[in-house]
Amino acid sequence: MLIQQILLKIFTSFQNERTLSAAFHLLKGKRSGQTIQDVGLFQLHPFFGLLPKLTRGQFDEQVDLLFAKNYILIEENGYYHMTEIGIKQASEALLFHFDGWHYRGNEHVFFARVSLALQSLSHQAAGVKSFIAVEKDEDVQSKVREFLVGNQFQQQTLQMKIYLEMEQSLEKIQVNEQVKTIIVYRLSGFQEPGLTWQQMAFGFHMQEMDIRLMYCSGLHQWLNEILGDAQKYPYLYQLAQGIRVDLMLTSSANETAKLYKKGHSLEQISSIRRLKLNTIEDHIVELAMNDVKFDSKPFLTSEDQQLIINASEDYQTKKLKTLKEIIPHVSYFQLRLALAKGAHY
Repeated sequence: MLIQQILLKIFTSFQNERTLSAAFHLLKGKRSGQTIQDVGLFQLHPFFGLLPKLTRGQFDEQVDLLFAKNYILIEENGYYHMTEIGIKQASEALLFHFDGWHYRGNEHVFFARVSLALQSLSHQAAGVKSFIAVEKDEDVQSKVREFLVGNQFQQQTLQMKIYLEMEQSLEKIQVNEQVKTIIVYRLSGFQEPGLTWQQMAFGFHMQEMDIRLMYCSGLHQWLNEILGDAQKYPYLYQLAQGIRVDLMLTSSANETAKLYKKGHSLEQISSIRRLKLNTIEDHIVELAMNDVKFDSKPFLTSEDQQLIINASEDYQTKKLKTLKEIIPHVSYFQLRLALAKGAHY
């Protein structure tokens, strides 16, 4: 099962240094400082936000299955240990690729736009002016309305142009044919509603969660293809605008980053924003993690930076408490900053 393979990848990457809940928050795309730092520290960018609607019950069910297969051992405090067979299973290559960090659930917005545009055009072609929109979100409807009007949909050639772009772009991406089928089956047209997740899970004899993940993987790669060639896919490119997330910071951390880049000290930023100094330090760590050019020298010497990285590698740990015992003269902020910068090495 794909979801179980992904969980094993995440659990193994965490090196038994995070709780089971950390993996849940990662898959949900929780925008907390801790989760985002975990993404960078453990290089888990592909899996961030893959299942924004994942419930704790669904997550626990998959964890229980991993436990039943003896892949993990669960402790009472919420921590876990990987077994040898679990580590071996986790080492197997994933057959699907993800880009969760850059899309964060927005791939579903893109698909909603495409689906509504095609539904509208198919009804126009059939001479039907009134229909129940497959997508109720007002932002999506507004974007599609603007797209249709801006591309002179009345000429009745837009539908075939979009179909042609879809055919060319889907043909280009290197994904399992089943994934492409899932994407197409989700589309709705005149008197042809898209299939539900339950219908596809039944038809493919697969778990619904795995179907959703395969679909998500396909959308990520499809979007990367479309956004990489605006001239070849001009109409799909328009529908994909604003979907990819290139701002790597939480909104609060971004505000701190702006003040820091203007020359304010951390203490000044703390006062201006009326936030605790620890919170501002969290933001700086997040900035360091996402900006390769970030200069940590105002807070950390090069010697201490290397000392921390070496200790982390030698002892195979990113636990702050352990590293603090090994290098007592550095602060927890410096430890986190060094590990954040070390993620770029």
